[in-house]
Amino acid sequence: MGEIVTVGLGDRSYRVQVGTGTLPQIGPLCHAVGLGKRAAVVTNPTVGALYLPTVKASLEAAGFGVLEVEIADGEQYKNSDTLNSIYDRLIEGGVTRDGFIVALGGGVVGDMAGYAAATFLRGIPFVQVPTTLLAQVDSSVGGKTGINHPRGKNLIGAFHQPRLVLVDTETLKTLPEREYLAGLAEVVKYGVALDRTFYELLEANTTPLLRRDQDILRTIIARSCAIKAGIVEQDEREGGLRAVLNYGHTLGHAVETLTGYRQYLHGEAVAIGMARAAQLSVAFGYASEADAARVTALLTALNLPVVLPVFPLAQYLDALLKDKKSRDQGLNFVFNRGIGGYTIATVSDLQDLLARCGLGG
Repeated sequence: MGEIVTVGLGDRSYRVQVGTGTLPQIGPLCHAVGLGKRAAVVTNPTVGALYLPTVKASLEAAGFGVLEVEIADGEQYKNSDTLNSIYDRLIEGGVTRDGFIVALGGGVVGDMAGYAAATFLRGIPFVQVPTTLLAQVDSSVGGKTGINHPRGKNLIGAFHQPRLVLVDTETLKTLPEREYLAGLAEVVKYGVALDRTFYELLEANTTPLLRRDQDILRTIIARSCAIKAGIVEQDEREGGLRAVLNYGHTLGHAVETLTGYRQYLHGEAVAIGMARAAQLSVAFGYASEADAARVTALLTALNLPVVLPVFPLAQYLDALLKDKKSRDQGLNFVFNRGIGGYTIATVSDLQDLLARCGLGG
């Protein structure tokens, strides 16, 4: 039982297959999309111990040779040193242009494996097998790949679309509670900024979501992927419309940067960013106090943080100025227009923006 979402990008179109117990299908699915002879499976020790044997067995049964590539677990390792270790392993393992990469893990694995695929031998195919909720609903779809720099998140990267995304909701059963909840933040994002009906579905299903009900998970993951696919099809390289997917991320990335990517998970930082973005949407006249309260209430019901950590105003300003969405004329900021709508506006006075978040001088 499952659902299929198509990301329509012409000859680079691909399927997102969402189901329960689908991991053993990876080999036949890779064969069906015409991938080459050798698969390099990039994963981390935690995910590899749980799911690499299943993925490897399926790939080998389908006739692929398999090279295992293990990287350290954690956002702090999403850097050039880890990237070079992937290149080293691919070179040592003899991966050539007829090979491909399988990203087995969460967003860090997906981003790094995808960037390695985009740049190794000037580009080889890759497949996303996301095992965290955040990766399943967001980072595995759309082709954004990259690594962090000490001065900011995702400053180095490339657009490189996967050939296939395979989502198995059963992998969420082993996901630590904190990581699972962090993934729900990205789900909420789609509802707040893009789909009021979807938002109402989330509000009505907080209890089954918290207990990881498989039926509701298939529904919300497929819907999240479909919403994102619709945006990516219209604006693959973030020339304009795709920026809406950064709702909550501007301040969220600042929080991650200021805390060294260690205090908050990405989804937790995004939740804080969304709560503040909702507040700012009221301040700039795009939403009502009731709308902002509603956003904060849903995030709180899903056990997500909503309070900005305390840092000097100057440090927040510095983090925002280094954000990849920053332009000479200001910062492109995504506001929610009520519930289910959005406005993207250029904010030139960042100190005023932060003051409206309650950050003083």
